[in-house]
Parts: sequence; C-alpha cells; structure tokens
Amino acid sequence: MNQQGGRPTGREDDWWGQLYGERADDTGPTTAPDSLDDRFASAAGALSQRSGAGAAVPSPRADADAVQPASTFPPGLPKPPGFTVEPAPPADPAPPPRPLDYVGDGPPTYAAEPTALPPADPDDLDDLVADTVLDGAHYGTSTLRAVSLRGDSARYRGEPRRDSLLTARFGTGDHALVLVAMATGARATPRAHRAAAEACHWIGRAVGRSHARLSEDIRAARRGDLKSGLHRLTDRSLGKLRATANEQGIEPEEYAATLRCLLLPADPECRTRVFFGVGEGGLFRLRSGEWQDIEPRVTDATGEPVVGFGSLPAETPEGDRLTMDLGITTPPSPYDPAPEPPREPFRFRASVARPGDTLLMCTSGLADPLRGEPELAAHLTGRWSDPEPPGLAEFLADTQIRVKGYADDRTAAAVWEA
Repeated sequence: MNQQGGRPTGREDDWWGQLYGERADDTGPTTAPDSLDDRFASAAGALSQRSGAGAAVPSPRADADAVQPASTFPPGLPKPPGFTVEPAPPADPAPPPRPLDYVGDGPPTYAAEPTALPPADPDDLDDLVADTVLDGAHYGTSTLRAVSLRGDSARYRGEPRRDSLLTARFGTGDHALVLVAMATGARATPRAHRAAAEACHWIGRAVGRSHARLSEDIRAARRGDLKSGLHRLTDRSLGKLRATANEQGIEPEEYAATLRCLLLPADPECRTRVFFGVGEGGLFRLRSGEWQDIEPRVTDATGEPVVGFGSLPAETPEGDRLTMDLGITTPPSPYDPAPEPPREPFRFRASVARPGDTLLMCTSGLADPLRGEPELAAHLTGRWSDPEPPGLAEFLADTQIRVKGYADDRTAAAVWEA
C-alpha cells in the first residue's frame, strides 16, 4: 500500500475512505482514530452498520493474510487487501449408481453372493475349489479376459464349482501359443469338479507338448492338419477320464466332462483364432455392435466322434436294437453288452479376427442365458463394444449379471482385437 502522510493512495484509497467516512476528493479526514486498535474498532463498526447486523468481526490482532470464511464479510461490501475468502464447501456428490445385478423380468431366486462353502476333507484340502477364478493377458493384437465362477444354485447348496478353467502360455516371443481350456463336470455327481479339472490338465499337457507344431500350423493356415491333430489330442485327453473311471470302479458317465478350448497365437501378424472341443456351450463373436453365434453345429463336426463322445445310438428310445436290414427292430438280447449312450462329436472352427472384434467362448452357464435373454445380450453389447477392453474387475462384474432361471456355473473367456 502506498501512503502519503499516513493516508493510503491509489485504488485502495476508495476502500479506505468507505471504511472511515472519507473519499479521495475530500479535503481532510473526519475525526481520525489515534491508534491502530482504534482504527480496527472503527472499521468493525462501519462494517456492522453497513451489514445491518451486530455480528462479530475479526480480532484487531488477527493476521491480515489469514484465510477468512465467506460469512466474515457481508455480501456487497469490498474486501480489504490481503484477505482471501474461503470458498464455500462443495455440495456432496451424488452416490454412484449401483452396479447392475440382474436383467430380465424379475430377480433370480437365489442370493447374489455366496452363502455356503463346500464341505472340506482335512486330509484332502487340495480338492477344494475356489468360488471364483479370474485371469487375463495381452499378446500380439489380442487382450484376453477369463473367469470361472460358481453358480447361484451351487453357492446356495454349498456345492463345489463344477466348471474348471485353465489359461497357459507355451513358448516365448512371437512363437508363443496361448491356450484357454474350460470344462464342466457331469451334473449331480460327487466327482464332477475333479473330472473337469483333470480334463483341463490333460489337454493342457497335450497342447503344451505339441505347441511348436500347432503354432506353425496356425501361422501357415493348415486347417486340415489342425483338425486332425487337435481331434487326436482331445481324444486322448478325454479317454484318460474313462480310464480313471475304470480304475475307480465307477461308470464313465460319472467321471466325464465337456471340454472347450481356444488357441491364440502371440504373433501380431497372425489373427487366426482356433476353437475346438466336445460338448455344449457357446462360441460368439461381437462384430459391428451385433452378436454372431458361430458355435460349430453337430452337422459341421469333423472326423469320427471322440472316444466315448459321439457314438451313434444303438437302439431306439423304446429299447429295441437296430439291425442292418432296413431298420427292422428286434427285441434286446440279455446276452448282448449294454450299448453306450449317444455322445457329442468333436467340434472345430478356425476363424480370422478383425480389428474391433470381441470373441467369446463360454460354458452353457453363460451361453444359455445369452441366447435366451435378449436384455443380457444387449447389455453386454453396450459394455463390450468399446475398443478398450474392460479391466479384470469390470469383466467379472459383466459376466456375473444374473438372469432368473439360469443358476449354473459360468465360465467365459473373451478376446478383444486391437
């Protein structure tokens, strides 16, 4: 502040004059205070008169540079130099929207969160299965998100997750090969989770030992060689489940599993994605904002059925065996061995991904509601059409959106193409 003879000059002159009742063009001051304390007291009185209230004012000894709340100075009055007004606190932000829990015409029957844990054997704790498994990776032009979670029904009853998930990388650099395998054990069998895990492990070992040849065939687009080779590996892997069932003295149907696999080359120049497996589930592609169901049909299956998976029925539903002469039936003989029930054939598809595609492979637990509830398909379309892949937590939240009437385990692997 510039002063001449104890008076302020310049732009601050008007402010000082308003407080002391003098203006810049006055010839002399009115009765002036004798001390600094008296000056502050006079200023306080002037402020109180202008505000029309007798509210308290800052102490005359207060620091001039202190931050003062907005209520210290009445509205419309100029603020003294060196004083800053503390802004009013921001209004409380609106609470974030609650994540979507379910879609459809009503809430599911079961609770959204786990209820009961599966029973544990203190001598076999390795047999325990986690409620949820989450994984992800990025190689070449593709970003992978994978999840396996226990269904609402199993969570309520305290049953282990029948689905199993395996993600593995074999090799290094551009020659590496990523395998995603998922399996579902037979329903209502006590060893279902073990069979599913063993199916994933066996196919993982088989693919890992042959990854160099498989990677070369994928890069060279040898579709025929891939068909026959993967069919053979799947046959051997699921055949080991039947051998295990025989060793345990149980029926093969009690120790069986569906198996679905996806091969992703790490080479950024190779966009071929290979699917193969046995059993029900789903294979979908989100392209240009629309879902495409590209699951290989039974009529599109290649080669002979996998061992124990794909045998044609040997009798009619009534129990009559079929003969070779024009389909004439004869009564079943008690001396003939029981025929094997029909199984699913081997499924295979090799497709070329485009930038912006999202490829989804899943078990029936997610495939069935995705096909049966349009609202779920529409919601995932909006969530996954963004070129930026979701994080692991976001992917988990998307895949666990529930639909009434669908309470099975869900296992899914989605690939975003850059």
